[in-house]
Amino acid sequence: MHISNLGTACAVSALAVLASLPAHAQFTELPQIVVTPNRAPTDATRTGSRVETVSREEIEEKSQPLVIDYLGRLPGISISTPGGPGGEGSLSVRGAPRRYVKTLYNGIDISDPTSPQVQTSYQYLLSSGIDTIEVLKGSQSTLYGSDAIAGVISLSTLGDIDPGVTHLLHGEGGSFGTARGAYGLRAANEDAKAAINIAGFRTDGISAAASGTERDGYENVTFDAAGEYRLNDAVSVFGSLLYIDATAEYDEDFASPPADDPFGINRNLSKQLAGRAGFNVDLLDGRLKNQFSVQAFDLDRRIRSAGLNTTNDRTSFDGDYLGNRVKLDWNGSFAATDLFTIQYGADYERQEAKTATVSVFPPFPDSIGSSNERSSLTGVWSQIIAEPVAGFVLTGGLRHDKHSEFGSYTTYRATGSYAFDTGTRIHSSVGTGFRSPSLFELYDPFSGNDTLQPEESFSFDIGVEQRFLDDRALADVTLFHLDIDNLIDFVGFGYVQTPGRSRQQGVEASVLYDVNEWLALGAAYTYTSTRDANGNRNVRVPRHEIGLSAAYRPAEKWTISADAKIAVDTVDSGAFKLDDYVLVNAKVAYQATKSTEFYVRAENLLNQDYQTVRGYNTPGLAAFAGFKSRF
Repeated sequence: MHISNLGTACAVSALAVLASLPAHAQFTELPQIVVTPNRAPTDATRTGSRVETVSREEIEEKSQPLVIDYLGRLPGISISTPGGPGGEGSLSVRGAPRRYVKTLYNGIDISDPTSPQVQTSYQYLLSSGIDTIEVLKGSQSTLYGSDAIAGVISLSTLGDIDPGVTHLLHGEGGSFGTARGAYGLRAANEDAKAAINIAGFRTDGISAAASGTERDGYENVTFDAAGEYRLNDAVSVFGSLLYIDATAEYDEDFASPPADDPFGINRNLSKQLAGRAGFNVDLLDGRLKNQFSVQAFDLDRRIRSAGLNTTNDRTSFDGDYLGNRVKLDWNGSFAATDLFTIQYGADYERQEAKTATVSVFPPFPDSIGSSNERSSLTGVWSQIIAEPVAGFVLTGGLRHDKHSEFGSYTTYRATGSYAFDTGTRIHSSVGTGFRSPSLFELYDPFSGNDTLQPEESFSFDIGVEQRFLDDRALADVTLFHLDIDNLIDFVGFGYVQTPGRSRQQGVEASVLYDVNEWLALGAAYTYTSTRDANGNRNVRVPRHEIGLSAAYRPAEKWTISADAKIAVDTVDSGAFKLDDYVLVNAKVAYQATKSTEFYVRAENLLNQDYQTVRGYNTPGLAAFAGFKSRF
């Protein structure tokens, strides 16, 4: 299907659906507080960095199961998945792939230190219990260290909680043998608050291989807990815990094109356990703040594979990967005046990866590889926040890191935001970043190269935000640019530093409009031009992406919501052109009582036949029914 023909009809259909569905009001009242731009609560209208947010209300409104379902709706973010839920897909921010994105879950770095590139497996993150998603864009190594070249994604489960104890129940079932359930507990008083969630998701799935018929299932159990307790006016303590146990089946990717797993053996198994604890000390009437924390992340990842290659020879691959990360962090600030604040901090991180692999690729004999390596990274940073003129907020920061393998590296960051009395705000940011070579890239027994140096980045963006119609509408247009140098690539039989520069640039535009208390509308458009060091287009990033959303409350107990995503002009490996597509999702909810909601929802209403990864299926039309209750 192409936008030039059938896609046009689908796009018109999607627009018609959305135009007929006004929305439940959800435009955030001012001020909106974000945390990621300055590593501290900040009014979003006073930061020069571009930040996208997904609120708890939006997650409740859509009721989709995975975090990537919400990330994929945001301007500048692209998602591609080889098959249904559970597939090891990819995510890009402004055209840069996920290895350049730092991801935090309640402040815990959950990236995989055993992966060829240190990156997060987003397919394992369920949306149940998530309170807020923030996406900070641009090179952010000054505040967040290695890997934050394209930005930072932060997930939080602990938001504002009403006093008392609240229980949350959620259940859903539907197409492809899908079922999920969740229980949540919220508790708070004037000194403490806590959130606990346990969620389960399973599906029979679809055939991941486009040429296959065997379904590839997925199961996930997630538990998380977070809490804060104020001991007195000066000292508070906090902690969080995360556990994920997931199993995903996958098809034979050694074959070309991908084919069914003929022996039903292929599995990705992942167990993740993470925790963070610390304390805050606020002195001088809150002007002097210090936060100390320690976190740990432990991963047990296993791959089981047996199938046929392109010549119908039996192949097999078993891999066991054990990784862990320990991090110590100090984050402080001093508000010298109401218009001048200095922030500072230091952190130490140690990563370790143990791998053991056994593979058979005929006509070669058995190949066995193992490694046990570790590295450490120590950083210090400082940032100044100043408001020289009312409404004009500037930040400037500097960071110095020392890596145990390649030595020292320095990054900087600056932002500016100026708000006019007319509701217009100009925002801009500039910064540098770096990505340390992974333990795999450095020390893998077959392909590692211990002489690798960090990849380096430079980014800037500038945008205009406009509020109008008595602050019921908000529009923003942002131009962005990102260069990545000193690239690490796999050439021949190993990793090497390659000459040239990867370049990502484009424009993001969005508008939100609360028409009245029953109706809210949204639209977003992203144009992305992304090229590798040789000038070739980077894969699986649409040149044009359009997002539309609408929701309507036709009566006191009814809410109807819908959204559409249109992707145009995408290429995959070998410059293969993927079909354009239009996805439309919708949900109808009935508030039976003050505490209980019943709903039905549908995905891919137009039953689009499309691929985001060449040779791999995506789900067709699907329907689900569920309920939510709080008491």
